[in-house]
This record gives sequence, C-alpha cells and structure tokens, in this order.
Amino acid sequence: MLNMLTLLQGMSTGDGLAIGLAIVGGGLSVLGAGIGIGLIGGRMTEAMARQPEEGQTIQTAAIILAVFIEGVALFGLVIAFMRSAA
Repeated sequence: MLNMLTLLQGMSTGDGLAIGLAIVGGGLSVLGAGIGIGLIGGRMTEAMARQPEEGQTIQTAAIILAVFIEGVALFGLVIAFMRSAA
C-alpha cells in the first residue's frame, strides 16, 4: 500500500485521469464479456433442452463463441492499460 501511495503522489492530474479512465475501460470490457458469456450459456441451455440430440454440437459452438468473447475482452483490457501507460 505504501508503494501505491508513493506512486500516486508523484503523478500529475492528467496521469490520474488516464489511469482512472483505464480502470473504467477495463471494467467495462470485463463486464461486457461477463454479460455476453452469460447470455451464451443461457441460450445454450435452452437450445440443449429443446434438442437434446444436438447437445454436443451446441456446446461446441457455445465454447467457441465464449473463447472469441474472452479474446475481445482481453484485447480491450490490453488497449485500456496501454493507453494509460503512454
């Protein structure tokens, strides 16, 4: 905690704003990914309940979509924190 306070004391107002906005951007990125994966999981469950014989195909497609969403969320986090470091 002491190191964090020392870091924050040496920053200017613009640096603090950039870090704050990076935290908000990273949080929004993670929140969007959580909502997206939750929707995929819910719709996957509904689809498997309606057509149990297609369960494996539906599950595979849902996992692939979840991986794409996680990739976009990670990309959003990286961009947000790169912008704050520059």
